[in-house]
Formats: sequence, structure tokens, C-alpha cells
Amino acid sequence: MERDQAKPLAPVSELPSSDDGEAALHLNQVRRKKFVKCFGSVAALAIILAVVIIILIFTVFRVKDPIINMNGVVVTSLELINGTTPKPGSNISVTADVSVKNPNVASFKYRNTTTTLYYYGKVVGDARGPPGRAKAHRTVRMNITIDIIVDRILASPNLVTDVRSRMLTMVSYSRVGGRINILNIIKRHVIVKMNCSMTVNIFSQAIQQQKCKRQVDV
Repeated sequence: MERDQAKPLAPVSELPSSDDGEAALHLNQVRRKKFVKCFGSVAALAIILAVVIIILIFTVFRVKDPIINMNGVVVTSLELINGTTPKPGSNISVTADVSVKNPNVASFKYRNTTTTLYYYGKVVGDARGPPGRAKAHRTVRMNITIDIIVDRILASPNLVTDVRSRMLTMVSYSRVGGRINILNIIKRHVIVKMNCSMTVNIFSQAIQQQKCKRQVDV
């Protein structure tokens, strides 16, 4: 009979409490909410930074093409026979005022500048300018002196017509190559080219007309 008797129940103190379970569940919910808020804040900050960087790249940090200009040309040392024809064996010096404008937020470092002068398709003179650096949003000006070989002009069959009209028609080609470096992140190599056609008055030695076309290669 004693074996058939039921075993006594466990003490009440050993049973799990419903309050403890609710407290643990509430703690997990609080931790989850904090994690979600923290993750959301980090994600939002990352998106804002990405948007700001993209805006800067396409606005402030966008690489713009340097601009080269022929501000003026002065003819010197022009020796004429009878006031009309250039003297054989002499040289004509042409000083070109060339400027390079840098519209970027970083400096533009350029190599030697080259300027070549043509008379009806034939090279009659060339010159090189020194390398340099155009600071951000600045313009660098340089004077390039070109010594023209008069004998090559005299050998042209078009000289007689130009002498009669008292005008010499020439074409200049200038080339400036360099690199733009923004924070060592955005780098771009550019070559700025400019072709100018000009008409020189033989008597006044001044430029009567000038037209220039620019081109940028990357």
C-alpha cells in the first residue's frame, strides 16, 4: 500500500516564476530595439556621407578643362626691303602673350608649352615655354617668343600676293599638356590645344585679325 501512495509534489519555491520570464522577454525586446536604432543610425549616416561625396564629385570636385588663350601677338625685328618685302637672311621675332586658366579646385601642373607658326602649311618658326603650375582658380600668363625663318617665307609662292595686300596670313598652333590632381584621388591628364589664324600688317607690324579654336584631349 505504501508503494501505491503518490509521491509528494516539488516545493513551490522550485517552480519557474512567470515574472522572471516576462522580465527576460522585456529585456530582449529593449536590446533588439536599441540594436535596430543603432543600425539605422549608422546606415543613415553612411547614406548621407555617400550622397555628400557624390554631390562633391559632380560639383566641386568635378574636373574641368583648363582654358588656353592667345591674348595678343607683337611682331618685332621685322626688316623690310623697300618697305614691302622681308630682308633675306633676317629673322622676324613674334612674341605671343599666352595664358592658361585653371577653373578647378586643385592645381594644374603642366609640362613644356610648345607653339609652332605656319605660313601656308609650312613651319616657319617654333618655340617652347617653360613648365609650370596654375593654382586653383588662377590664370598663368607667359610670353613666348618665336623666331621666324624669313627664307622659308620668301620661298613661298604666296608671298607676292601677301606683299601686294600688305598682309601676311599665318597660323599658330599651341599645345599645353599636364595633369590635374585632386586629393590624390581624382587624377586626370589633359592636353589643351589651340589653333589661331592671324593676319599681320607688314607696315604697322600689328595683328589685324585673329581667330582661335580650342580643343582638349584627355
